[in-house]
Amino acid sequence: MIETVYFIAFLMMSLALLISSVRLLRGPSLPDRVIALELMATLTVGMVVLYGIAYDEPKFIDVAIVLALTSFLAAVGFSSFLEKRGIHDDD
Repeated sequence: MIETVYFIAFLMMSLALLISSVRLLRGPSLPDRVIALELMATLTVGMVVLYGIAYDEPKFIDVAIVLALTSFLAAVGFSSFLEKRGIHDDD
């Protein structure tokens, strides 16, 4: 039973990753693409954690933490870049 739950969770996260990659490629503006990239990173962290739980591999939780921290630093860098360039969606 629990394997079915893990499979459904992997499937839903994979579908969300596919949809967010479409938004990354088709995004009308740069901030939309940055948000899609951050969503993809968050989904990847979730999938790594789910894999670690499903297959009883606690080392993958450490990998997910490093990936989450790297994703956060990338978000800060992108937002700083957008702020310095003066790109705003409300202009």
